[in-house]
Amino acid sequence: MQLGTPRSAGARALVWFKRDLRLEDHASLAAAQHFESALALYVMEPEWLHSPECSAAKVQFALDSLAPLRIALQQRGLPLLVRVGNATTVLTEVFSQTPFTHLLSHEETGPMWSYQRDMAVARWCTAQGVVWQEYTQTGVVRRLRSRSGWARRWQARMDAPRLVLQGGFAGVLGVEPSDLPTLRTLGLGPVTGQVQAAGEAAARSVVESFLQGRGRDYRRAMSSPLTAPDACSRLSTHLAFGTVSLRTVHQRTEQAIGALREQAHAHPPVARPEADAVAETSGPADGTTRSAGDAQQHKVALAQSLRSFGGRLRWHCHFMQKLEDQPSIEFENFARVCDGLRENDFDTKRFDAWCAGQTGYPMVDACMRSLTATGWLNFRMRAMLVSFAAYHLWLHWRPAGLFLARQFVDFEAGIHWSQMQMQSGTTGINTLRIYSPTKQAHDQDPDGHFIRRWVPELAHVPLPYLAEPWKMNDTLQRMSACTIGRDYPAPIVDDKAAVKAAKDRLYALRQTREAREEADVVQSRHGSRRSGLPPNYQRKPAASSRMPSRTASQISKQTTQKAAHAAPVQADLFGPDATPLADAP
Repeated sequence: MQLGTPRSAGARALVWFKRDLRLEDHASLAAAQHFESALALYVMEPEWLHSPECSAAKVQFALDSLAPLRIALQQRGLPLLVRVGNATTVLTEVFSQTPFTHLLSHEETGPMWSYQRDMAVARWCTAQGVVWQEYTQTGVVRRLRSRSGWARRWQARMDAPRLVLQGGFAGVLGVEPSDLPTLRTLGLGPVTGQVQAAGEAAARSVVESFLQGRGRDYRRAMSSPLTAPDACSRLSTHLAFGTVSLRTVHQRTEQAIGALREQAHAHPPVARPEADAVAETSGPADGTTRSAGDAQQHKVALAQSLRSFGGRLRWHCHFMQKLEDQPSIEFENFARVCDGLRENDFDTKRFDAWCAGQTGYPMVDACMRSLTATGWLNFRMRAMLVSFAAYHLWLHWRPAGLFLARQFVDFEAGIHWSQMQMQSGTTGINTLRIYSPTKQAHDQDPDGHFIRRWVPELAHVPLPYLAEPWKMNDTLQRMSACTIGRDYPAPIVDDKAAVKAAKDRLYALRQTREAREEADVVQSRHGSRRSGLPPNYQRKPAASSRMPSRTASQISKQTTQKAAHAAPVQADLFGPDATPLADAP
């Protein structure tokens, strides 16, 4: 069904909002304008409210997005109903009061409960004779047969013109939307931490502030939890709730890069005397103005950062596609050869200490406490938390992933569960990334500001000992008012011993032919099309390695010095430049 197609007399559309809480670039709304009458619906579903990944902060973000959306739609003549209940039950109630012929919504790639919900809605529509039309809003492809050509399809979708509403709607008369529910009426407690500003206007503001200058330091500042909150785009929550479309972000990013390129061509740098150049690059002492040379450097840095950011937008959908193609990865290892690897060794005390930020490793604990308070953490520190849980504590990714899913206000199931397995070593195709909490503290928090803020027990610990406070002698512990084991826990595990044990088990597993052959299956189904390498079992051992991609409980074998065999190259999402996806020739 094409947008803009005339409808038959009496055709009425119900626009079902899910994770697409916006007006701009909204296919269902654009289609609804061509119906004889229309109304809109958002369902606050118990299946979501009671799901392990839900939290009061997420629900509040949805409510704060719905309030301005309802007003904006009402101004265009479209009433937005907000109901609490099971989706098919609510649809039955609305249908009995205001019959509709078409249900319009966006496709959704979410947790299993949402997949089961959609199956139930499909059956309901068939029984009622309602036509359910779903539209795409990301680069995820339904019923994808092969990853070959996926990147081109993504590009085509993102480059397609954005949809713009033309005028208003022929809204159903006599429909009176009720008040929005509250956290209290939904049976939820108050939000205890910070909540990012919600809604389409807030999303638009975040996009523009990033593209117009805030993103200049994105490439070099994204890795530190000190600088990342400002340097990163902070669009992840808005994309998760659909207050802005991915296509809008992509196109605005490309437009911003193009504008910077044009400015650079129009005002090329001019050679000046050495003294003037030195004065320009040093800048004014008070930092209140920016010279022409500084402005040019700013534009160059911003353009480079935006290109890096644009590459990561492609990987956003790449990981979501994995869940779309294989919903079981929410529960099962990508590489099934990993089944039983950690499950039977789960240590509840270690898990509880990790969740509480009481592991005795300051950088891990600071990141966990920051996350629980703010609902957000930069990507490298998220990976460190998962790595520490998976390798140091030998915890299975599923319980750890559920805890983190509750904390992340920007939870996106496809990205989350793919990354949980990728950082836990159970995809079978990705390089094992085992982070040293001590090294990360030195690299990403060299002056100790982040640790001291979130782990106040260590406020007076001398900087040379801040990343490893257990190395203080008794005198230093007394002087620092921090007795290890009393004021702050001793390390829950020995760093070197725990990592060695994890590597030994995983590398031994990855050397098996069963693991290598399964990795080829995972790579074929889920891997990016960049390497053009033959399957693993047809290759000879190489000096540098990586194995094909995922499935659920199978791990690729790669040693830190000499890898057992080569594997397709995956993007380094932690480096300054995320390589865009490419299709095989």
